[in-house]
Amino acid sequence: MSYVGPDFDPPRPPRRSRRGPLTIAVAALVPGALVGWLVWQAVGDSGGGGSDGSVAQSSPSPDTSASDTSSSPTTGTDDADAKEPGKSPSPSNSSTSRPAASGPLKGKVVVIDPGHNPGNFRHTAEINRQVDIGTNSKECDTTGTSTNDGYTEARFTLDLSHRIRTLLEKQGATVKFTQDGDRPWGPCVDERARIGNKAKADAVVSIHADGSGAGNRGFHVILPGAVNEGEADTRPIVAPSRELGERIAGNFVSATGSAPSNYIGDGTGLDVRTDLGGLNLSTVPKVFLECGNMRDSKDAALLTSGTWRQKAARGISAGIVSFLRG
Repeated sequence: MSYVGPDFDPPRPPRRSRRGPLTIAVAALVPGALVGWLVWQAVGDSGGGGSDGSVAQSSPSPDTSASDTSSSPTTGTDDADAKEPGKSPSPSNSSTSRPAASGPLKGKVVVIDPGHNPGNFRHTAEINRQVDIGTNSKECDTTGTSTNDGYTEARFTLDLSHRIRTLLEKQGATVKFTQDGDRPWGPCVDERARIGNKAKADAVVSIHADGSGAGNRGFHVILPGAVNEGEADTRPIVAPSRELGERIAGNFVSATGSAPSNYIGDGTGLDVRTDLGGLNLSTVPKVFLECGNMRDSKDAALLTSGTWRQKAARGISAGIVSFLRG
């Protein structure tokens, strides 16, 4: 998120005191002037304008755009499972949101999985270690991708996840993050799956952006395929996960105007995979959403726009609401 720095009003030049015949008259006016000054000060303080020379610091805007970039190096990858953590100043991943007292989603639990952690690049040994995903072993995580101008996937996923959380909470849902920049790296893909399982989530959505070649455009939703191997058994969640993915895809198109991927999913915007630990190890309905291709200049222009990200948040949350309400 971007922040506006403190502003200070310049000091006013001192006034020269005057002595002479007016001294007695001025002295007589002091009590009244003091009362007036006190009234003015009280009114001024309640307005928060900072004209008294105090520091006025703004809150972070929810509509951040490309200025919310990271100087951290990133590594592009086409493996959505390897693209998972992120970073931002918000509640711990061990805490849940405080839902509205009422709303259509009251009692529902949604887990948002912001892809990648900005600190991953400092912990290559940790994120490169292998973890069991049922069908085989894979890296714990990766750094994710970025636009050509350096706007990282990790920053993108956290910003978008915060926007989604705000919208879902207004509907009464309890929202939990797998990570919120409150840890130096990770979590690994297997732990991300366990967070959703332990929460008994009604829906889990992993937020990503792709790192494909220029000219490849559009979004796609990754659905779990049928897996029954080792600790992985996705058979009970295949059907509800597809329904969740289809509802998100439809609402995403309506909200953003973005087209389904022209390079994955045969124009449907849907892609089934059995090689992603975050899906294989899930026991609750879960999908991955690749919101666009960060390496394509036209998609990157959208992904780095705060206005577009707000539209994307509306589409994703609308899809989740539609799924949970049946």
